[in-house]
Amino acid sequence: MIQSPRVEYDAEGIAWVVFDDPESKVNVLGTEQMQQLDAVLDELYKRKPKAAVFISAKPGIFIAGADIKELQRIHDASLGADLSRAGHRILAKIEQLGVPTVAAIDGACLGGGCELALACRYRVAADGPKTQIGLPETQLGIIPGWGGSQRLPRLIGLGAALDIICAGKSVSADKARRIGLVDAAVPSVVLRETATRLALGQQRAKRKSVWTQNWWPMRRFICRVARKRVLLRTEGRYPAPLRAIDAMEEGLRGPLNEGLEGEAKIFGEVSVTPQCRNLIRLFFLREKYSKLVFNPETVERTGPIGAKVVTPAVEKVGVLGAGVMGAGIAQWCSARGLVVRLKDIKPDFVAAGIKRIADVYREGVKRRKLSDLDAQHGLARVHPTTDYTGFGDCDLVIEAVLEKIEVKRQAFGELASILRNDCILASNTSAIPIDELAEASGRPKRFVGIHFFNPVHKMPLVEIVRGTKTAPEVVAAAVEFVKRLKKIPVVVKGTPGFLVNRLLMPYLNEAGVLLGEGETIESIDEAMLDFGMPMGPLRLIDEVGIDVAYDVAAELGEAFKERMAVARILRQVHEQGLKGRKGGVGFYVYKKKKAERVNRRLAKVIRRDTESRNARKEPRSARDIQRRLLGVMIQEARLCLSEGVVASEDDIDAGMIFGTGFPPFRGGLVRYARDVGLW
Repeated sequence: MIQSPRVEYDAEGIAWVVFDDPESKVNVLGTEQMQQLDAVLDELYKRKPKAAVFISAKPGIFIAGADIKELQRIHDASLGADLSRAGHRILAKIEQLGVPTVAAIDGACLGGGCELALACRYRVAADGPKTQIGLPETQLGIIPGWGGSQRLPRLIGLGAALDIICAGKSVSADKARRIGLVDAAVPSVVLRETATRLALGQQRAKRKSVWTQNWWPMRRFICRVARKRVLLRTEGRYPAPLRAIDAMEEGLRGPLNEGLEGEAKIFGEVSVTPQCRNLIRLFFLREKYSKLVFNPETVERTGPIGAKVVTPAVEKVGVLGAGVMGAGIAQWCSARGLVVRLKDIKPDFVAAGIKRIADVYREGVKRRKLSDLDAQHGLARVHPTTDYTGFGDCDLVIEAVLEKIEVKRQAFGELASILRNDCILASNTSAIPIDELAEASGRPKRFVGIHFFNPVHKMPLVEIVRGTKTAPEVVAAAVEFVKRLKKIPVVVKGTPGFLVNRLLMPYLNEAGVLLGEGETIESIDEAMLDFGMPMGPLRLIDEVGIDVAYDVAAELGEAFKERMAVARILRQVHEQGLKGRKGGVGFYVYKKKKAERVNRRLAKVIRRDTESRNARKEPRSARDIQRRLLGVMIQEARLCLSEGVVASEDDIDAGMIFGTGFPPFRGGLVRYARDVGLW
């Protein structure tokens, strides 16, 4: 049996309950760990120490939460409720010890770990950047099930508790102190000392009163506002946040034990919803790709083997092109501690790129994602230039210039005599075949596609595109580089469109086909919004840029002929010179970067065109539109698997969720197709 936690007694009579799972890098509360905790608490109840302090022996980790794998085994609501009640019973023993109890938190304190801390009388947290305290359960489609929905509002007030639980947020040690979640935030070197003083009554804890907002008239108002906010954000597609509000509102009407029973019942109900099943799958997809290891030995070499070149770890990155994508890549690399050399052909272009980078850092500081000092250091790691000075000692160079093959060929030709032999050369192209670029680079074995998505600082997916001559160890190095950036790598074959554009462009093109058949801009986009997409396909074309979308569609049309022939309407819109959002007009009219309304003038032109060709039909239902648009994606997904573009169904689902915003609550394109019988 896992000996975590264990208990140690000191000379002052304090029992130190130490979490240190020997079989894991993090502490979690699975069945075995909870059984061990139960036994430890029984021992403490008999021995009656002066106080008990709960602490972790792992630096940077208190308790990361419950064992999520065990949630997958919940097959009915009653089982879920029983698991919740079992947790309640064990954590209640902490409150019933009859001695002061302290949670000494250093690092992640999430989910069940936070609920354990809430059961203690006092909490003290190390104020380092790794300390994050919160209840992220709603992100998994469940609610806090071990007392979090009941103890948190009683401790910090209903309003602050709703803010944390409904969004599944975590807070820093300093914010936790300010809202009353912890009694002190201190440097980690004095964490044990502070916990000792609290345990022995040598340091007082100040608590602010929360009764006003928990009082029934205010409670009712606060919960009504919270429900409106949740519905505005989720449109009712995610039941867990709303049920969490129910649990808190109902629980505050009576004593804690009644609230805990209500929590258990609601936990059981939400734990068997389709949304919970799919969000848990999404969690494991993210875990899988964040730990992805590409094994070079499993990939067949198509070129001559020759002497193997040792690929160095990437520490210095060169970026060609300071436009939107180049600047985004440079910013993200610099924020992860890498030194970046950013080049463009004109000083004005470089200056614009540096401004974009500074704006992203400024926004990060404003949203408290990083400190002002971190932003300054990150920006200082970006070295702008208009020549190739400094590129000779780069470990990796990423090309992000204009999406024209002749422009890229020129850049590769200029780099040929500059780069080290072991330097990896990568392209951020989204459509040009990798093999064509690899040959132009003069180093096809050291050439790979590293395709980021826009905006780089928000989109988690990166496609690692392997050409037919790319050395497997170069693909492996690219995967490790992307993992270091805390992005999600999916390895794809270098065929036209790779994975995401191969699936996404037929979807966008089919929206144009539907327009040509008489559907309206509004009906098409609203149908996909109802499905759960972050925006409709025609609005997405505007966001990408009509010119860019057309170029990619034309490239795929050339590669796949009739199956991806560019829709008549998309061709016409492109020929009219409309650009979409960046030009102020596309399928929508934009003011101050927002879509104000549908482009009525364009809608009339489309309507006249369809009428002249007798193309107008009876309007389709939203479900029929969804089936048409999703059907072409599902068809291409099948072909991608059969052609070896990707290795697994998980690759497809990860690509669509993390690269396009496919609705997480649906679990991915393949999971959705299976659920509706199309796979």
